[in-house]
Amino acid sequence: MKAQYDPEFIKILKKQNVRIRKSFREAIRIFSKSPFDPRLNNHKLQREHKGYRSINITANWRALYREFQEGKDTIAYFVTLGIHRELYK
Repeated sequence: MKAQYDPEFIKILKKQNVRIRKSFREAIRIFSKSPFDPRLNNHKLQREHKGYRSINITANWRALYREFQEGKDTIAYFVTLGIHRELYK
């Protein structure tokens, strides 16, 4: 699965501390090889976030994305990043 990033996602990521950015790079490395690796806790979201999926970046940080097809490729389009209580309030 290929990853693409919304420009707003990139802005949010750049504002985070080094630990979060490093954890995100590691999570994306794992995601690129195996999107459903148990360490990522990749899961569908419900209610107002229906149509999105979430992966764990740290114990409290999440990255949200949508999947879509581009030819034969599946694209994971990452739209936001944040701590659990901010994203799901």
